[in-house]
Amino acid sequence: MKISTRVLALVIAAASFPFAQDTASPSWPNYAHDAHHSAVSAVAAQSLSNIHWSTPVDLDPPSGEIFIHYGSPLITAANTVIVPVKTGTNSFRVEAHKGSDGTLVWTQKTNYHAPSASFLPSFSPVLSHNRLYIPTAGGVVLVRENPDQPTGKTFRLVFYGLKNYNADPTTYDANVEINTPITVDSQGNIYFGFLVLGATPVNLQSGLARISASEVGFWISASSVAADSQMTEVDMCSAPALSRDESTLYLGVNGPSAGYGYLASLNSTTLNPIAAVRLKDPSSGMDAWIYDGSSASPTVGPDGDVYFGVLENPFPDHNDRGWLLHFDSTLTETKTPGSFGWDDTPSIVAASLVSSYHGPSSYLLMTKYNNYKDIGTGNGVNKIAILDPNATEADPIISSVEVMKEVITRTGLTPDPTLPAVREWCINTAAVDPISKSILANSEDGKLYRWDLTTNRLSQKITLSSGIGEAYTPTVIGPDGTAYAINDAILFAVGK
Repeated sequence: MKISTRVLALVIAAASFPFAQDTASPSWPNYAHDAHHSAVSAVAAQSLSNIHWSTPVDLDPPSGEIFIHYGSPLITAANTVIVPVKTGTNSFRVEAHKGSDGTLVWTQKTNYHAPSASFLPSFSPVLSHNRLYIPTAGGVVLVRENPDQPTGKTFRLVFYGLKNYNADPTTYDANVEINTPITVDSQGNIYFGFLVLGATPVNLQSGLARISASEVGFWISASSVAADSQMTEVDMCSAPALSRDESTLYLGVNGPSAGYGYLASLNSTTLNPIAAVRLKDPSSGMDAWIYDGSSASPTVGPDGDVYFGVLENPFPDHNDRGWLLHFDSTLTETKTPGSFGWDDTPSIVAASLVSSYHGPSSYLLMTKYNNYKDIGTGNGVNKIAILDPNATEADPIISSVEVMKEVITRTGLTPDPTLPAVREWCINTAAVDPISKSILANSEDGKLYRWDLTTNRLSQKITLSSGIGEAYTPTVIGPDGTAYAINDAILFAVGK
């Protein structure tokens, strides 16, 4: 969904690298599959032939366009589908369904309230080691054991101490909110951003929390992350990412009143700051716009390079496309950007999956590539793209800027409302199926598509809804190959 005038007005007021650590398990435990946000599946997606089952992800959806980021479904190795559900204006629960037929296994109420933002931020649990970690009020994480079973032990983890929380739960519940998806590493350590809205007995400041697998919690303020007192929050709805060896944590921080932000790296064990780079528009050189309606999260490539989407400044000089900024692992070298970064987390594609590619890169990037009609020079020819992070071409919008080279692209199929404009691609993280060499991508025309990377064809599609404008959504692949996509506030399970 492009930024509408109404929302804008409110705001202004497998190739040569291993995939093993991304695809070792058939589960889908994190946003964008893993802690690096590769979105690479371990199994082949089934044919997009039938809707096996569906379930609402919003029991109180708004009428018209949906300015809500719904949490990504998660899937255990035993094929239990964990579904974050919005139950009211700003209330949530978790449901567990059998992946085979959608049968409800259990539900878990929460007192979580999403922070205030232009698009309602996601309610985003995470899976690890037979545990489900669920955001709740007060910055508290509810742990539910045995998520495949109808019953399971629950208990709370508090990054600033359970004793402190229990001494004054009303104050903490009112003043501390988790504001990002929770990210978990391979050892069971969890990371998330949090906002502090008012005074707390232990003098919390908005920042990043870590709770170890041994249940020890601590935190660092957003200002300390970037050594800048103007930084007052971790980027809204942006999941922290980990390096391939899990020693380094990457996250975005910003100061809404400051008008700028950083991509920062921390020691993942101690949260000691390592580096921070101030985010700039590649064309104007001005500070990039860090918009609280975005769910763009860092992606870490197999070579350690880090990719992070931002909006352009001045807006909308890049047609509301933003930029995909690109850095080395140390954040000291700024590399060639991609020509689209708005509300999108790029997926990792092994170069060998694209038969027409003969360049030097071992991996490529899959991104949304919309060109919104009537925004700047946008013509509505909305695409998805495979980009080479190590090759360049003139930007299709601002020709004086060198951007990542397009390897292949596909334009959407459904006119909106007149040619050449077509309906937007509706993804914030798209599932990569390396076995069938394809991408599963959702569209605002109400259809889920398979993009065949060997033929560059949209080889399959299935209609999920009549189509609706909505905040961008994830696609996911389960351990039995069932594909999952959210359209019109409903989660659909699709297969043969």
